[in-house]
Amino acid sequence: MSRIAYVDGVYQPIDMPGIHVEDRGYQFADGVYEVCAVHNARPVDEEAHLDRLERSLAELGIAAPMSRAAMKIVVRETLARNRIRNGIVYMQVTRGVASREHNYPAGLKPVLVVTARHTDPGRRASVLRNGISVVTVPDQRWARCDIKSISLLPNVLARQAAKDRGVQEAWQVDADGMVTEGAATNAWIVDSAGVLRTRPADAGILNGIVRQTIIGMLDESGLTFEERAFSVEEALSARECFSTASTLAVFPVVNIDGQNIGDGKPGAVARQIVNRYDQHSLIEI
Repeated sequence: MSRIAYVDGVYQPIDMPGIHVEDRGYQFADGVYEVCAVHNARPVDEEAHLDRLERSLAELGIAAPMSRAAMKIVVRETLARNRIRNGIVYMQVTRGVASREHNYPAGLKPVLVVTARHTDPGRRASVLRNGISVVTVPDQRWARCDIKSISLLPNVLARQAAKDRGVQEAWQVDADGMVTEGAATNAWIVDSAGVLRTRPADAGILNGIVRQTIIGMLDESGLTFEERAFSVEEALSARECFSTASTLAVFPVVNIDGQNIGDGKPGAVARQIVNRYDQHSLIEI
């Protein structure tokens, strides 16, 4: 069955042309997006994703393409037409179509695209069982990483650098030697003192939805937690490391730059967080 996309008011085969050549998303990466996990045909943490989408739009002065209620209908129809029970849904809003000038006219009609695809449950099981390896790369992104912009070239190059070196993710490092976040994930450690840490949600990172959900669960976890940046050296000496993102929720990190973390296996804290998050996902849907 051909995949179906929602493109600016039309449900159509995903390989059918549908974006204007002068769409500002295509020519300037002038737009924002969200990626949401889908369990049992329902988006997980949908309200939080839509909150963040609306915030990103407001920060860039892009109008909402439709009401939140209408967006939910489009998302569910896209999932239904693609027969997705477990997978991800992608929502993208660009500023719209205009003659190619760096500035833009007022009143542009934003363009919404929604796609969905299945995910392989075996991949998540493998990641949780074996963990992933990461490399560190310089953070070369813009100063507003808190906006979920479609301008992702530095992230693309970071993830490609990881792939070229035979690993799964890249952790980006700022000029002070502190880890910001992964190419497509938030970064966490359990430091040598046993404290769970992740960088504060400032403009230097995207405040991930899974990140927010996990932080909200920690009060009853018995874990000591701090929103405090950490260096590459602290990560290398940590008891555990992991990444989080909506695609697979939690990714235990067992090796950084060729050096094993702890015993080189997923740790107990990561397993505890996975179990708590999975319970949340079942409740959420």
